[in-house]
Amino acid sequence: MPLCHSPTSAAVATAASPVAARSGGLLRSSRPAPVVVRCKKVDSLRAINGSPPCIPVSDRSLLTPVNLPVFRDPSMRNDTRLRIFSGTANPSLSQEIASYLGLELGKINIKRFADGEIYVQLQESVRGCDVFLVQPTCPPANENLMELLIMIDACRRASAKNITAVIPYFGYARADRKSQGRESIAAKLVANMITEAGANRVLVCDLHSSQAMGYFDIPVDHVYGQPVILDYLASKTICSNDLVVVSPDVGGVARARAFAKKLSDAPLAIVDKRRHGHNVAEVMNLIGDVRGKVAVMMDDMIDTAGTIAKGAELLHQEGAREVYACCTHAVFSPPAIERLSSGLFQEVIITNTIPLKEEKTFPQLTILSVANLLGETIWRVHDDCSVGHEPYSSLDID
Repeated sequence: MPLCHSPTSAAVATAASPVAARSGGLLRSSRPAPVVVRCKKVDSLRAINGSPPCIPVSDRSLLTPVNLPVFRDPSMRNDTRLRIFSGTANPSLSQEIASYLGLELGKINIKRFADGEIYVQLQESVRGCDVFLVQPTCPPANENLMELLIMIDACRRASAKNITAVIPYFGYARADRKSQGRESIAAKLVANMITEAGANRVLVCDLHSSQAMGYFDIPVDHVYGQPVILDYLASKTICSNDLVVVSPDVGGVARARAFAKKLSDAPLAIVDKRRHGHNVAEVMNLIGDVRGKVAVMMDDMIDTAGTIAKGAELLHQEGAREVYACCTHAVFSPPAIERLSSGLFQEVIITNTIPLKEEKTFPQLTILSVANLLGETIWRVHDDCSVGHEPYSSLDID
């Protein structure tokens, strides 16, 4: 039985019109006529089967709890506006990221001419799409950087809506200041080149110094690879009372302190060093107590391994029981492999932000993947969500 009688459609149209009905060409009234609604009273709700009326409530035990991330449903990943393209620097990481997102890598043709010039052509339309280009500027840094710039330009000329440069390892990050007169600040120059090429946003992992984000005139999402290493260390049977986190130099104290706080609030030690030239380090002394403890050395990258190897020698001299080396970016320039595999380290833990050739592996090496970290961040950037999400949030580095 209908509860209300409403005016006819003609009456409603007349009443809703801002101008009253015209008669003989003259306007009767400039105000709309009131709408009259007649309601008929109905009987109160009756009990059914002797039970009072109520609103049915679902059994809470049948409800499926919703945990973050809420977009594990593959149908939510089926977003044609999100495109992932890979450069030639680290295709395996790009494929892992795409697999995490439930997507296929975009089709792209990248080749070198006989004179070394780089050619890039997108093999599918990206008009109006949110494009993410995965390309670390690892060695050979200049080749990979130039390839990234040309990829950005190709997407811009193909009318992509947004272009995000996903740079797991940002080359030239160490050239972030003038330590001597007449030096260049290459990190700022590279940031300008990426911006001018047409990138709308940059996603980087573990910059050498966080202030390098200020070199970009576009938004920068800076994520940290340490949570991946923390999860791995948590799976090992190491007593928290035996742990000590060691910073290989004074510049990495903030990073090591944040890492130690997440690692059961472990104590902190600092290796004091004096550098006499590029890629040459000399350890002087140790600040802190490591005797009888498991020392975990944490750094953002390992290049020639001179700093971390000499630091490990000092830790053993000071009575450390075991030494672990951890870093996000494994550059591994010669003679890093010889130094790391010499027996100083119980284990060397790195991530796959930089691809590692087979000849650079050794028994103590453990490689962890940051694909889930980057994939989760890419999805949140695309979905306009906060990037500071657990368990991959900032490590409170100050």
